[in-house]
Amino acid sequence: MRAPHRYAAVATAVLLIAGVSLLPVVAGAQSKSAAPKAAAKCEESLGISILAAPLAPWSGAPLRVVVTAEQPLTGELSLVAPDGSVAAKSSDRHGGPPYFWYAEVAAPGAGKWQAKLVRDGAAGECGTILQEVAVQRKRPPGLRASSKNVWPVRDAWSRANENLYSAWIELLFDAPPDQTLSWPALHEVLRDRSRNVLFNHLGLGEDEKGQIVKPDCADLPYTLRAYFAFKMGLPFGYAKCTRGDKGKPPRCAQWWNIENEEPPPAPQQPAPAASGGQLFGLFGAAAQTPPATKVPQRPPGLVPGFGYYIRTTVANSVHSGNGRTMADDDNSDYYPVSLKQETLRPGTIYADPYGHLLVLVKRVSQTSDAAGVLLAVDGQPDGTIARKRFWRGNFLFAHDPALGGPGFKRFRPIMRGKGGLRRLANAEIEKNPGYGDFSRDQAALAIEDFYDRMDDVISPNPLDPDRAMREAVVALEEQVKARVTSVENGRKYQDGGGAEVAMPDGASIFETTGAWEDFATPSRDLRLLIAIDVVRHFPDRVARRPERYAMPPGKSAVDVKDALERSLSSDLEARKFTYTRSDGSAWTLTLKDVVGRIGALEMAYNVNDCVELRWGAADGSDEAKTCKRRAPEAQRGKMTEYRAWFNERRRPPRG
Repeated sequence: MRAPHRYAAVATAVLLIAGVSLLPVVAGAQSKSAAPKAAAKCEESLGISILAAPLAPWSGAPLRVVVTAEQPLTGELSLVAPDGSVAAKSSDRHGGPPYFWYAEVAAPGAGKWQAKLVRDGAAGECGTILQEVAVQRKRPPGLRASSKNVWPVRDAWSRANENLYSAWIELLFDAPPDQTLSWPALHEVLRDRSRNVLFNHLGLGEDEKGQIVKPDCADLPYTLRAYFAFKMGLPFGYAKCTRGDKGKPPRCAQWWNIENEEPPPAPQQPAPAASGGQLFGLFGAAAQTPPATKVPQRPPGLVPGFGYYIRTTVANSVHSGNGRTMADDDNSDYYPVSLKQETLRPGTIYADPYGHLLVLVKRVSQTSDAAGVLLAVDGQPDGTIARKRFWRGNFLFAHDPALGGPGFKRFRPIMRGKGGLRRLANAEIEKNPGYGDFSRDQAALAIEDFYDRMDDVISPNPLDPDRAMREAVVALEEQVKARVTSVENGRKYQDGGGAEVAMPDGASIFETTGAWEDFATPSRDLRLLIAIDVVRHFPDRVARRPERYAMPPGKSAVDVKDALERSLSSDLEARKFTYTRSDGSAWTLTLKDVVGRIGALEMAYNVNDCVELRWGAADGSDEAKTCKRRAPEAQRGKMTEYRAWFNERRRPPRG
């Protein structure tokens, strides 16, 4: 990213949280009073922010330091011990944007440490930047809960904290782009101290208390944002929104936050029970009124209260409609951004028009040997968290007023006003020097224009057409293998004695709750069908937009298209995967098999069908011999009626 200076942010508030100071190394003649001014100047010009974790460093916990920058600086971060020795160092610059370095000392000794960033080839007062970190000998007392809020607010959202949020997200889900990442639940990621820079940041052992965190796709962005805000002492809130129906997009009528909590639901009062079994209780003893159902309350204590808040209060309130509000809607939790490298940062969410949400976690720049990659994570109804790349099969885009506003969005910053916490409106975000990235551009893009624009953002230089097609095939392979897990979860549910699952009616098959949501795959299969179309028609896409590709010398677009079609067939046949049949035996298919079964996959999402049918096995085939379970005829009738949605690759509007 080449960020303009209007995006630069001063990290003073962040540094005060850690009880440390940031100073540039300057000439000995400079007065002490000039040092803070020089530090502020360096911060402003370079967009530097530094986080030392934990909040109160001590000798019994690892010392972790993250340094972020708006500009693509090069240099080395080192952690210098009180005796002057270098305990850890790293010249690996991550991200972009924001750019950041990370270093850690597992067992820091007590005393005054320094986090030192030395910039390559940079002279003058901003060539070396120091942060002093006081490491205590004994564990400091932890923060305490307050009856006035879910957690105490110690800082404000700013460009500095947004950059640290992006760096935290990227480190949390970091791995080589070609590595498949998946976890059964988000709490397994958060408990991994090798990934989570904020592990036990508050000094309360908060990440070692067995908190269960299993958000679905709509809850995941809020859970990550709330977790970071909780650790950093930042404001947090959420809106209560509709899902959109009857031709109208989602709208949000209420907003709650950690200082103005949503009231718990009213206790359910059972109807009075007549005594003595007499008619209507009109005769004899008076009717007995059972006690009202007790409503769970947020438990006392900072850590238990936070866990309850994200698992129950927030999770029971937000849904996919929160992400699909219209671009110009100020009364929302997210605002749309332009499609640029500097705006598509880790932590940015993607809301597709049909109700799925993803969180960006990394951008890998294009090289001479490979296309650029944009990586995101999402949550599934069963709690699974998986990382996947941006491509048309995972990130759906369409415009329909009934579906709301899809696309890339960021959390609306929450600030303190005269009446308490509030969210910035779109016009305020545009004018705010720490943000300024609100944009309605995506709302004006047609479907093909959106994907063309994203191709240009991810890989600005022309792509080798054959290599680009292989990237699409790899993305399809990832999606198919993710479906293996989803279908296998349904098989295990059946084998575990799971009851026949009721099938919802109409558009509700895509957004219900319970076992159907957990184990049926209508939404995922619709995306898979679209992904298959992308791969099948990739040679046509190259022929349609030859200027986007580095066409071989002397070859026409028709020549390249023919060559791609031959290469595609062999590549699909070479890629294999295995699924478990109903009897526990393994069966191997190729991607070419999956593409050839595109018609059968339009009717393969019902959890009540055997796994063989869910992979499109033909009746009477050897593959289908182990099938012992089929959905009821009434459900098959519904599926036949709804098949047009899958055949036409569209989701019906709600209502």
